[in-house]
Amino acid sequence: MSKRIFIWVAHPRKGSLCEAMADAYQQGAEQKGEEIRRMDLCDMYFDANQSGDYADAPTELESDLRQWQGNLQWAEHIMVIHPYWWGSMPAQAKAVLDRALLPGVGFKYHGKGLGWDKLLSGRKADVIITSDTPPLLDRLLYRRPGRRVLTNQVLGFCGVKTRKVWQFGSVKTAKPQTIERWLLKTQQLGASV
Repeated sequence: MSKRIFIWVAHPRKGSLCEAMADAYQQGAEQKGEEIRRMDLCDMYFDANQSGDYADAPTELESDLRQWQGNLQWAEHIMVIHPYWWGSMPAQAKAVLDRALLPGVGFKYHGKGLGWDKLLSGRKADVIITSDTPPLLDRLLYRRPGRRVLTNQVLGFCGVKTRKVWQFGSVKTAKPQTIERWLLKTQQLGASV
């Protein structure tokens, strides 16, 4: 039985390495017979500004944000691919989370106290991060801030269990054969879901 996989390419520019990795991952998953839905941030149209209190977020979202919400709720497995910019995902990608990952979609606060329901429980996720910072330096010097935020305070908060996070870098100094190895590894990841 095929799995429902939502691939979100959280890079704001077309032609990025993240896009190529998503293509490879999707190819590997489709060859295995998985059902894929994909959204690329560079093709999404929405207002990145959020006005007012988070709890009072507008119920009327742009169609791309509603589609993103629907894909997240539809999926059994989520793949997020993003570049590492200033220790996290790009601001536009973070804006999708701020605007669309709302109470009632990913979580629901209890009426009293600090408790909440994790509305995306039962799903698994993988994350691919591309970076100019070598992964070892990111771990030793910075303690992987973006990775922790996405896996713990975003996905985990909503009940999604992160299976694995891969960080590929340094992109800036990578030779073409290194990038080809990364793309092959990414295709294998797609086939292993």
